[in-house]
Amino acid sequence: MEDPWLENRLRMVETQIVARGIKDERVISAMKKVPRHLFVPPDMIDYAYNDEPVPIGEGQTISQPYIVAYMTEALNLKQEDKVLEVGTGSGYQSAILAEIVSEVYTVEIIASLSLRAQELLAKLGYRNIHFKIGDGSFGWEENSPYDAIIVTAAPARIPRPLEEQLKLNGRMVIPVGSTFQELFLVTKEKAGLRKKKLLPVRFVPLITAH
Repeated sequence: MEDPWLENRLRMVETQIVARGIKDERVISAMKKVPRHLFVPPDMIDYAYNDEPVPIGEGQTISQPYIVAYMTEALNLKQEDKVLEVGTGSGYQSAILAEIVSEVYTVEIIASLSLRAQELLAKLGYRNIHFKIGDGSFGWEENSPYDAIIVTAAPARIPRPLEEQLKLNGRMVIPVGSTFQELFLVTKEKAGLRKKKLLPVRFVPLITAH
């Protein structure tokens, strides 16, 4: 079936993602494939491919396309990787990850968002995404360690459980800060965590149960 939004999606990838220096072919391919307009509320569909975050309800947003691509590329993913996502939200980032890696484990504290994402991703045929409703700051210990962790809302500091659940040589991309945040790439080395500032960002706060 023809996708009436395909042209918008390809233009988004060309002008917002490739033009800004994203080079990972798997990330580019995933962004071309995943129908972003299905992950926003019906009344926001005309904004789906714009160069901006879009509200998805419950005070949450679907991140700007470039930020999704940038964070995904920064993780330097391999096909066999197992990835933890903190903050399922609309499920869009989950789908992008699922196009690239073998298993995605995603945690969302707002049940209504998780259930909506689960329904949509099942409808789209994703079988390698596993869902949990709960406090993402605790990670998902049973399935750890993870090759990579991506956090799509901002804690004031990096939650300790996420550090512990990262595999040795694993990578985590996380926005940290209160009003304004820095996006960090955290690498777990034998000597400890190596933290590299990537760029200033604006994310909704990470909601926790404690």
